[in-house]
Amino acid sequence: MKRYPFLDLALANAPYMAELQQAACDVIASGRYLRGEQTSLLEKEIASLCEVRHCVCVSNGLDALRLILRAYKEMGRLHDGDKVIVPANTYIATILAITDNGLQPKLCEPSELTMNLNSEPVEELITSDVKAIMPVHLYGSPCWDERLKEVATKHGLLIIEDNAQAIGARSACDGIWGTRVTGGLGHAGALSFYPTKNLGALGDAGAVVTNDKVLADTVRAIANYGSDRRYHNIYKGLNCRIDEIQAAMLRVKITHLDEENARRIAIAHIYDRHISHPQVTKPCIFTAEKQVWHQYVIRTPHRREFREYLAQKGVETDIHYATPPHKQPCYGRFSECDFPVTTRLAQEVISLPIAHVSHSDAREIAQIISDFKCK
Repeated sequence: MKRYPFLDLALANAPYMAELQQAACDVIASGRYLRGEQTSLLEKEIASLCEVRHCVCVSNGLDALRLILRAYKEMGRLHDGDKVIVPANTYIATILAITDNGLQPKLCEPSELTMNLNSEPVEELITSDVKAIMPVHLYGSPCWDERLKEVATKHGLLIIEDNAQAIGARSACDGIWGTRVTGGLGHAGALSFYPTKNLGALGDAGAVVTNDKVLADTVRAIANYGSDRRYHNIYKGLNCRIDEIQAAMLRVKITHLDEENARRIAIAHIYDRHISHPQVTKPCIFTAEKQVWHQYVIRTPHRREFREYLAQKGVETDIHYATPPHKQPCYGRFSECDFPVTTRLAQEVISLPIAHVSHSDAREIAQIISDFKCK
């Protein structure tokens, strides 16, 4: 039986193997393994990609979010107990970054159409202790519109983007600084280079992007033990630095990001054209914006039966995410909260293979889905 793997990282990195090996050898030979030339050059390349002035590369995507919030606290823009509006159906790292900084997440239902934060009810959630909104560009689809920008501007709220899944995506409307590139839409953005991402390292890595030099300098200091210069610690800092090997790996792969995103976009369009089943809801493709399809997520009320059927046909799938943060044991205080849209999405979503899927395989997977018979 033919198999359709969900993701094979060795296969994903195979086309760049010679470049990756040479880059690793160059770093080893340089004798500089932290805060060297590779990191400096990568930061310039990421800043250019996101159309912002500043980038600070760090240890991972969660730390990028944590550092942004911590920096805003050090700058006096956020304080213990302040609330951050955030979608209820995000990966738990988004919420962890908020609570780790002594802040409170104020959960908001997503739009069932986009599966991103619904900007319409956001203003109803704003109280005097709400100081920021954290849109999550889930699955590689921009979470941004004029309504969100208007509300944030009207109430003087920080916009902190969780851009872990959408590097290279573009919104249909301008951000606060004029760019439409995710990560650069708000006041600061956090990126993840986890190996499964469209731009993935060969280990953990992340970045903070912003147009605010004070924020960038504060993040950089906190991430390096709180020091603004050697052995001079102005903050009670952390060790959240990227290493030179990962920076070098990412510098190789960033040159291929456009083709990686284009490949995923093509597969998403094949799925959209060829999947046809009354019990399967396909994700929306929005022509006015650029989605980069970190995941292609369909929905069905028959998920267990449907996944078993696909597995029998050799199609591997995954679930992003089966349990929303407010239902996780570590956040028991939210367990009684009622978020019906979030709950329904968590019960129905299924991620299909999209990374390094051939066009013919995508058509075959679509046909297998279309042939599914509900019991």
